[in-house]
Amino acid sequence: MASWFYASEGKQQGPYPEGQFRDLIAQGVVRPDTLVWTEGMAGWQKALEIPGLIGGSGAPPMIPAGGPPMGGGSYAAGGSLSADFSAFGLLGRSIVFVIGMLLVIPAPWVAVWFYKYITSHIQVPGRPNFGFAGQPMDIWWAWMANALLTYAGATGVSYAPLLATIVNAFLGWVILRWIVANLSSNGERLPLSFQGSAIGYVGWYLLMLISTITIIGWAWVLAYWMRWICRNTEGTRREIQFNGSGWQLLWRTLVFSLACSFIIPIPWMLRWYGNWYVSQFALVDRAAAAVRSY
Repeated sequence: MASWFYASEGKQQGPYPEGQFRDLIAQGVVRPDTLVWTEGMAGWQKALEIPGLIGGSGAPPMIPAGGPPMGGGSYAAGGSLSADFSAFGLLGRSIVFVIGMLLVIPAPWVAVWFYKYITSHIQVPGRPNFGFAGQPMDIWWAWMANALLTYAGATGVSYAPLLATIVNAFLGWVILRWIVANLSSNGERLPLSFQGSAIGYVGWYLLMLISTITIIGWAWVLAYWMRWICRNTEGTRREIQFNGSGWQLLWRTLVFSLACSFIIPIPWMLRWYGNWYVSQFALVDRAAAAVRSY
């Protein structure tokens, strides 16, 4: 029996069994122009476009064979991801995340709690109920070590900060691989994996730190670093792209920093920046991307 999802006010609703979903259609909750999706569809479509779903026919709808795409803003062919973080929800969880890292021991639990919140507020059409399936004890050692390294400067050892930076970069690579491998849809892990090398990640990390000397260069380094990460994330027939430019990152970060200096705007600015940042990630068919690059 098919389970259906529909989009309402930018959020995914469901799953609903076939009978219950038809009741929603009869009640007018799901209208002809409502975007719907079920397993086997290539992407989200308007209910009216699916033969047998709208129009009073008792016959089951005809669903094309094939799995859904990774998703994107245009529902069928790909596009930008979107997010609907709440101002105080994102701020509160960010503060708890920082405190958890400072306290070291709670770090793995706080990290999982934080990522579950973040992913639950990101819309990836074609992948209903986007989420995070990681568990605190998966790589607890990496989170605790990462948290402990924040105190490296207090050891009094001259080379400790440099060593901590390199180790932190490696742990960042470990954590990124874990995050990507635990992204989920409908409670099931997606077949994603991060294939970028540890050396490559550490190199980008160090370049990012060095670029801060130029005051503005870090924004362009970050943009290209994100593109490198996207190119090395594999597992679906869609390619992840980062479309944000160095200039966009720079001026938005400046506006964010200036506004936050007044304290009161912080929750709303954090939401503004977070929603924009997520929207810079897009999904395109790998074949189409290859043609464009050629």
